[in-house]
Amino acid sequence: MIQKKSGYLLIVFILLSHFSFSQEVEKTKVPGHLGGAVTVTNNGLSFIPTFSLGKPAAIFDLSVGKRLSFDPQFRFSLEGKPWSFLFWFRYKLLKTNKFSFNVGPHLGLAFKTLAETTNGVTTETITAKRYLAGELVPNYHLSKAVSIGMYYLYSRGIDVGTTKNTNFLTLNANFSNIPLTKQFYLKIIPQVYYLKMDSQDGFYFTSAFTLANRKVPVSISSVINKVIQTNIAASKDFVWNVSLIYSFNKKYVEQ
Repeated sequence: MIQKKSGYLLIVFILLSHFSFSQEVEKTKVPGHLGGAVTVTNNGLSFIPTFSLGKPAAIFDLSVGKRLSFDPQFRFSLEGKPWSFLFWFRYKLLKTNKFSFNVGPHLGLAFKTLAETTNGVTTETITAKRYLAGELVPNYHLSKAVSIGMYYLYSRGIDVGTTKNTNFLTLNANFSNIPLTKQFYLKIIPQVYYLKMDSQDGFYFTSAFTLANRKVPVSISSVINKVIQTNIAASKDFVWNVSLIYSFNKKYVEQ
């Protein structure tokens, strides 16, 4: 039983503060890069419908490493309850001026709150379901600001009650620097994807839009997701959200 769920948020805030404020002091000790983001959104979405939260959420991303990086993500409802944790390891298998190919495995934890009533007293218990997954990410860079690519994810549910086999395949484009003014620019990432969860499957369209400032580490983002055709019961025909994102990133040189 978890009674003080806000403690999860406090722990992550402490970790982020430690990493962010110790960048200058420890830059000679950390190879590669150290970065991250804090996102607050009105609607916690996931491209895999059963993992969507469907209400306001906070997301904490960290990334540390070089060619091999560790990229954990911690997601919570704004009530302080854990939504899902992802522990990614990613490896830059190939990188040229035009082509990149990244691979990575992760352990995922999806949380669910169960209410139990005993002798008229209702208590909440938070349970976690475990998933093992891997990704393949090839991208072809048409220019510094435009790329096209694919993304493939396979996930295997470990615990009873999980989806045993999930296949997620996308075709996407990335327009990362559309100038609006001298300081403001827009990023757009449209994609179509195919999702198969055990015996159910479907096709979807999604796009992310981000408005950013070159001198300010805060951006505004929105994601839309539309069903093309699906028989996955948890899918909603159209969903969207708006998010406020604070990002930081530092690169380090080994001494």
